[in-house]
Formats: sequence, structure tokens, C-alpha cells
Amino acid sequence: MSGAKILLECLAREGVDTIFGYPGGVTLPLYDAMYDNPIRHVLVRHEQNAAFAAQGYARSTGKVGVCCATSGPGATNLVTGLVDAMMDSIPVVALTGQVTAKLIGSDAFQEADTFGITRSATKHNYLVKNINELPQVIHEAFYIAASGRPGPVLVDVTKDVFQGNAHYTPVTSIHLPGYKVYTEGHTGQIRRAAQMMLEAERPMIYAGGGIVLSNASEELRELVELVDAPTVCTLMGLGSLPSEHPNFISLPGMHGSYAANMGMYNTDLIIALGVRFDDRVTGRLNAFAPHARIIHVDIDPAEISKIRNADLPIVGDLKRVLPKINAVLKELKTEAGDRTGLRAWWKQMREWKEEHPLKPVVSDTEIKPQHLMQEIDRLTQGKAIVTSDVGQHQMWAAQLIRFNEPRLWINSGGLGSMGFGLPSALGAQVANPDQLVVAICGDGGFQMSIPELATLVNFGLPVKVIVMNNGYLGMVRQWQELFYANRMSQVTLDSFPDVVQLAGAYGFKGRTVERPAELAEALQTAFSEPGPYLLNVRVSPTENVYPMVPAGGAINEMVLTPPQPAEIRK
Repeated sequence: MSGAKILLECLAREGVDTIFGYPGGVTLPLYDAMYDNPIRHVLVRHEQNAAFAAQGYARSTGKVGVCCATSGPGATNLVTGLVDAMMDSIPVVALTGQVTAKLIGSDAFQEADTFGITRSATKHNYLVKNINELPQVIHEAFYIAASGRPGPVLVDVTKDVFQGNAHYTPVTSIHLPGYKVYTEGHTGQIRRAAQMMLEAERPMIYAGGGIVLSNASEELRELVELVDAPTVCTLMGLGSLPSEHPNFISLPGMHGSYAANMGMYNTDLIIALGVRFDDRVTGRLNAFAPHARIIHVDIDPAEISKIRNADLPIVGDLKRVLPKINAVLKELKTEAGDRTGLRAWWKQMREWKEEHPLKPVVSDTEIKPQHLMQEIDRLTQGKAIVTSDVGQHQMWAAQLIRFNEPRLWINSGGLGSMGFGLPSALGAQVANPDQLVVAICGDGGFQMSIPELATLVNFGLPVKVIVMNNGYLGMVRQWQELFYANRMSQVTLDSFPDVVQLAGAYGFKGRTVERPAELAEALQTAFSEPGPYLLNVRVSPTENVYPMVPAGGAINEMVLTPPQPAEIRK
């Protein structure tokens, strides 16, 4: 078989049904082999979007997403998407072409050191110059991408490997002596953790993307109910505990709710599950949870005590560890003492929630961004797949849209990549053809990904693209207003396309809505359309996201309302 056919055979054996990619000179042998292959190829309009689409596929299904690009600029265009997947621990395998092995180092046409460039952008990467190594490498790549803490793996293949011929022998085992994954957790630590949970008077469960990645939502729910602890879910963890669950508080951190942040500040025990104590959650670290002991459960030992020292660390897969903790909790709960402190803690949490709720702002004269999110939430009922771009709309969506299952909320968390919303929705829709997929974009991020409207049409993908259009790079403008004396520097987006003409040029429907009274009907029309739909929602231009923890502030030092002009820093 040719190297190209061997590669496709390996993909088929890994259960790959879709590749997001863009061909080029070096990958022509691979694309020629694809011509007769049943694996679906989705031709995106930019390689960066292939990586984002592969993430949308992976985040919505739990399977490994696959993207493909040619050598040189094709490969370098993938880098942002790979770093994004690395930051959010998303399993992606990127296949790139490389110039013929004998030309490497000669500055050949479209040559780049893809292996070197992506070393720090991936969990692991390979350069394949020998056709006999190709099957082993491909299967190792999928194993590494999906096991332990997931992440992106890149396989760079020279053109002569694609073109060469070799006898194909199926790979039956993976043996990586230097790569160890610890899944079970330490029995003694698990028992100690359960005891600490029942002894705590003010426990808080801090659940992150690791719950979603390990498919441990049911186990989390059981733990929450056994401990009866208030629970916050990070930006990556939303949906791991249903938003409708009585113990769910909200998102914590920079734009988290007052109750969530006050709870995290005043707790005496943080039960940290699949989180990395991101700076956007902790705020000023030396003021974060000053009274709390920390139980930290994570599959990646490198995360334990990296940011905040863990009083009780457990290294393991949450899907395996949480049932063990739950079993011990059930055993010990009959012996648990008086929990008066816990009742008082819940009384305080309820007071904080009532004092400053995450409440939509609605106006009769202009569409408020929060009103837009409220209407999307009302229509989707916590069941749609919602992707977002990066910025203010991302934070309002996280605050106000309910997610009652995992893998419904897809966004760029750690890297914060603008242009992520539309292509990730594309990937999610390919993976979930019968589900409503809504891409919420800002007018800035949307214009970074406009070419993928063509992909939606080409593949009949009924993604509903909702543009929250405030005429600014909103989050940057907010910071300039609050912390740079209102000196608006290069944040105004003066022009935006006529969406009726833009969508029409690609062959589907679009609409602009500006009046609050029209919003509900416009969204209902968009969601009812059988194909893709582009809805441009003009919102109040200078609305800010609150609560907000200023940079360098402690998590309990939230700005809750717009400051008066005299309060804006000079």
C-alpha cells in the first residue's frame, strides 16, 4: 500500500469518520487517496479554522478531532488552533505534509520546521520520514491525544512517505515506556478526602473541564448531593452539573457571580475537581480562599500544587476516582456529626445569591446584550450546543445561558482565540447533524471567520450564527474605559457588512434586528430555519460585563455596577 493509503487505513481503525482540512502540494498524494476513501473530508476555507472545527467536533463528542494541512503556511496556520487545544486539553490529531525528506533543511518551496514550531504547541509531535514507522506513529498519536490529560498531537509526514509503498501490518499494541497515566487514585487519600468533606462546615465544590473530559458528570452530581456542597463550574466546566441543579451557583472568577466568588473566598474547604486554578478564577492568588484547605483531584500530576498548594492531592481519572469517594461518603455519612455549620453556610450562600443575582438587563429602547442571552436561553432550554467567540458576549453567555448537560458549551477558554465561534460550531454540527447548534459571535470575532459561511453552505450545515454587534472590540473597550481613563484606542469597528446581502451572497438567509420588541421573533425565525442563518443583533454599544474582578484584585473585590465618571482611573 502507499503511505497515503496506510495513513487512511490507520485512521479508519481509529474510528475516524471526518477530517477537517485544506489540501496543498505536499499533501496531494494523501488527497488523491481520499478520493476513493469513505472518510468524510470537510473542506474549510482556512487551516486555522480546520483546527477549530476539529475542536468543535472533539468537544461535542469526546472523540479525537482530526485536521489536516499541507507543508509550510498550511501547517503554520494550524498553530493557533493547536495551542488553543493544548490550553483547554482537547484531543486533536493534526496531520501535516512536509517536503521530501532529502529536501529538508534546503529552504525548499513551502518548507517550514513544523516539528520544531509545534513542539511547545502540542502534547506531543512526530516527524515521519520512514514509511515503516507510519502505522505505529499514527496509533500512538491517537492514544496520546485521548489518554491521560487529553491534548493535541501533530504528525508531520514527508511527501516521499505519502508516495512510497510498503507492506501494511496492523498495529495491535501501544507501548510507550516513558508515558504513564495514573487513573485510580490513592485509596488512603480517597478515604481522607471523604472525611474532610464531611467535616467541613463551609465546603465548596470547584468543578472544571476535567469533569467534562472524563465524562464524569453523573459521578459529580452524586458527590454534590452526598456532600450537599454549593458548586461552581468553571468556564470549561459549565454543564458538568446541570444549571438547574439546586446546588449549582454559577461561574466563578473574573466575571463570576457575587455568590460564587464570595463563596470561594469564605469557604473552609475547596474540593477542586479537574481544574488548574486559572488566574481568571483565582484573582490575586495570595488572597484566594485564605481560610480553605484544598482537595485537588486531577489526572495530570503536573497540575497538583502548581498554582495553589494542595492539602490533599489525588492523581487520577475523575471517572474512576469519584465513584470511590462517593462509596466512602456513603459509608461514613451515617457516622457524620452535627452539620449545623453546613446549614448556616447554605443560608449565607442564598443571601449572597439574592443580594446580587446574575440578572438580565432589559431596555425598551435598545437591545441589551444580557437580553439577547436571556432570549437565547429561553429558546434553547439548556439543550442546544452553543459555541462562542471570545469577548464580552462569551462572558454574558456563560453567565446567563443554562447548560443542563456536558458538551453543550464550546468556547476558547485558556487561549481566548478570537475567530473560534463559527468554525467550532461548524465542527460541532458535523458531529451532531440533528442537534441545534448556535454560534454566538462578536462583530470582531465574526469578521475573523466569515469565509466559513461558505463551508456551512457547501456541506448543508444548519448552524445559527448570532452576531452580538456593539460596534466595538467590546472587552478591550471595557478595559480602556475602566482602567485607561476612557482613552479609546483602536477599538471601534466602524464598518460591518449588510448581513442580508452577505448571507444572500453565500446562498442563505440573514437579517439585522435593532429593536427589543423584535428580538424574540427574530431568534425564533433563525432557529426555525432549516438551513444556516445569520442574525445580526445590534446591541447597546457601551454596556459592560459585571461583576468584574479587576486585574490584580482579589476574588471578593468585585466591581458590581458601572463606576461613576469620577471613579474611572485617570
